[in-house]
Amino acid sequence: MIDHVIVNVKDVAASRKFYQAALAPLGYTPMGGWDEGVGFAQKRKPYFWVARREPLHSRVHVAFHAERRGQVDAFHAAAMAAGGVDNGPPGLRKHYHPNYYGAFVLDPDGNNIEAVCHAPEIRPAKKVAKKKATPRKAAKRKAAKK
Repeated sequence: MIDHVIVNVKDVAASRKFYQAALAPLGYTPMGGWDEGVGFAQKRKPYFWVARREPLHSRVHVAFHAERRGQVDAFHAAAMAAGGVDNGPPGLRKHYHPNYYGAFVLDPDGNNIEAVCHAPEIRPAKKVAKKKATPRKAAKRKAAKK
């Protein structure tokens, strides 16, 4: 299990703005930090950090866990609205496994950021149509109650 990840960035303020919007659908909020970095937390634990450190290292790939596929869709939309670059729209990636539903976005520094849900799609239960009682059946039920 990953405890935390730190991604080196050029501009902490721009990265904070981007990740605050992109990670909100996954339940992450800014928490902690210092002048040259900021953490993003789920349930009051910062797992993901951005920091300005020299030299700026090569790009990384970070995948954030999503409980539901709708969160993956919302992550992608929020990240794109925050200035991200599409690197793979939301959808199944069956070459990983049958339920791998992910979306990929490049952040302001070109890091490949992903949200992924491994759970199968939850479909609403089908409604069972109730049969209308015919006058004859209704009369039988009425007689049985007496």
